[in-house]
Amino acid sequence: MRGTRYENSLIKRGMNRILMVMALWLVAQQGVMAQTIDTLTVRIKGMRCEECAHKVKNVLKKGPGIQGILFNIERRTAAIAFDPTLTSADTIQAHLAATVRYKASAYSPADTILRGMGLHIADMHCQKCYNRISQRLQTLEGIDSMAPHLEKGYIFVRYDANKTCKADIRRLIGDLGFTPVNYYSGPKVSYAYYIIPPEQVSQETIDEVLMLDGVEDANVNSKKNSLAVTFFTDETNADKLQTDIKAAGIVAVVPPAHECKEEE
Repeated sequence: MRGTRYENSLIKRGMNRILMVMALWLVAQQGVMAQTIDTLTVRIKGMRCEECAHKVKNVLKKGPGIQGILFNIERRTAAIAFDPTLTSADTIQAHLAATVRYKASAYSPADTILRGMGLHIADMHCQKCYNRISQRLQTLEGIDSMAPHLEKGYIFVRYDANKTCKADIRRLIGDLGFTPVNYYSGPKVSYAYYIIPPEQVSQETIDEVLMLDGVEDANVNSKKNSLAVTFFTDETNADKLQTDIKAAGIVAVVPPAHECKEEE
């Protein structure tokens, strides 16, 4: 028995040593890998959408040494991780330059990158509503300018994409009790606004509505129990949209016309 225990102890010690050696080797390998990965961040002027980003990714992946790519569509930047033993920053930029459309230029976090966004806000009824939105957005770093278009129910915001983003702007407006969705000036774009049950004011509702025919954008607001939708009129219409929303299990009711009693 004592011999067996002694042998088992030796075996266990041997295994522990093997495991320790393997662990040290893995740590060393990770250290080597970490030392051989560089990152290049560039601006790509022609990259305006997810499809463009996909094309850029395909171009870069054709070359050796690309380890990963992180895109920011608003800033139109690509952060490219690469193995410097297999490629270089100059080679990567040459591959992009060859596409003509997706030429790369230098990027700095200190750059000013102005972007604009239109937001349709059906529950923004008057100048006082806009003033509340304007005052709140002015507290957000990166806001360059704002222009209200109350007769059409939308605002245009210009901002520095290196300091803020669309999501932050929408969230601040939502915190005030408004329900912003994407605005477009095209003739085939329209908007819908509903009151829904409090329990359905959720991301799940947004996701369900976004899956419906013709829907471009959707948003909800818990302060108004509201659902706002941007949709394409050549793919759906107001009646069909409401029918489809109800078929998705969402109880959506068009509210009566708002009579604004606020003094400007």
